Amino acid sequence: MALITQRPKGTNDVVPAQAYKWHTVEKLVADTAEQYGFKEIRVPTFEDTGLFVRSVGETTDVVQKEMYSVTASGDAKFTLRPEGTAGTMRAMLENGIMNEGFPQKAYYILSCFRHEKPQAGRLREFHQFGCEMVGTASPRADAEVISLAKNVLDRLGLKNIQLNINSIGCPTCRAEYHKALKDYFSARQEELCDTCKGRLEKNPMRILDCKSPICQGIAKDAPLILDYLCGDCREHFEQLQKNLSVMGIEFEINPKIVRGLDYYTRTVFEFITTDIGAQGTVCGGGRYDGLIEQLGGQKTPALGFGMGLERLILTMEKQGCDFMEPKTCDLYIASMGETAADKAMALTMALRDEGYFVEYDLVGRGIKPQMKYADKIGAKFVLVLGDNEIDTGEAKLKNMATGEQTDIKLDNSFIDSFSNSLVCEMFKGLDDEMAGLLGADK
Repeated sequence: MALITQRPKGTNDVVPAQAYKWHTVEKLVADTAEQYGFKEIRVPTFEDTGLFVRSVGETTDVVQKEMYSVTASGDAKFTLRPEGTAGTMRAMLENGIMNEGFPQKAYYILSCFRHEKPQAGRLREFHQFGCEMVGTASPRADAEVISLAKNVLDRLGLKNIQLNINSIGCPTCRAEYHKALKDYFSARQEELCDTCKGRLEKNPMRILDCKSPICQGIAKDAPLILDYLCGDCREHFEQLQKNLSVMGIEFEINPKIVRGLDYYTRTVFEFITTDIGAQGTVCGGGRYDGLIEQLGGQKTPALGFGMGLERLILTMEKQGCDFMEPKTCDLYIASMGETAADKAMALTMALRDEGYFVEYDLVGRGIKPQMKYADKIGAKFVLVLGDNEIDTGEAKLKNMATGEQTDIKLDNSFIDSFSNSLVCEMFKGLDDEMAGLLGADK
């Protein structure tokens, strides 16, 4: 039978069998961010379209080609968020968070939407972990944010990840750089794509970020921003390099990095890998010292980064990284007959109240299909209840890994007895693991 509808192009379903991978990443990134003093913020899925045009930049690919914008009767035009920073800054301003002392530090885990060509690690709906720090212009803050990003990647177990850094200057030195770019690209203006022809006058720096192979080829020999930095920006960039060295963080200077959004100033950085093909950036970020002022706030320095969760998980899979074990059923209570089914329900509720993962028959299966189901869901133990067990007040608890059976009373001592059996099995597993390690050492 054919499905009436299928999921939209460029989206993914996270099915229960794969959810544990997401739980692993989401828990680790949140724990690491909180260790660095960042607190969670949650913002709407859609914002006024003007927020993204003003902050991300009207000449960027995101605004010109990739945004999902919607309207409803009587409302203004809204856009599904293409990234997390603009909405977070709007929320911090609107809720007075920036009046509570600096630096303010926030993190988020949210979905974003961009109309792009779907490929490995790049979807039209994707999920992003991001951190934002507001209220400090110090290059130490740049190093701190980069350190947090690296710490996350290290804790996830990722290997062969390279940090690339660059400075794209401030409005003062960028004015000279834009002039040099305009002179360079004007000589080959007719070869540029139509979008970049429009960018040539408004924002020639965006040509460096164009995805067109022709424009990329032309941009290959374009002037480099590092040659145009003013004294303050150069000093900031040099201090960042010193701070990273003090932290023991290795990096490469890559003058080609400009990032795809207009709000960036000074420091920009990327963590990249070659393990997921051409789309190898697993984290990107930098400074956006002018963004808050653009949104109506006081002039306030800020910086942050974003990580695509799909790319993180894809890279972890490629590199064979460990994920948290999915939680499996502690006990399945199989039953025969109505009285036994009632007893199974009562025991299940009592064990769940104690924090155990317990299942019982909800379909009306026979005892053999119930045992097969228990095995299929990976139940650690099985308890079979029938008329005889109800009459005697005692049943056999079967260890599904070893096949061993233990008599267990169905009275007030049941919970303690089951707890002891489960704990013994856990310690036995640890002993077996330790013995294996000791044997390997020999």
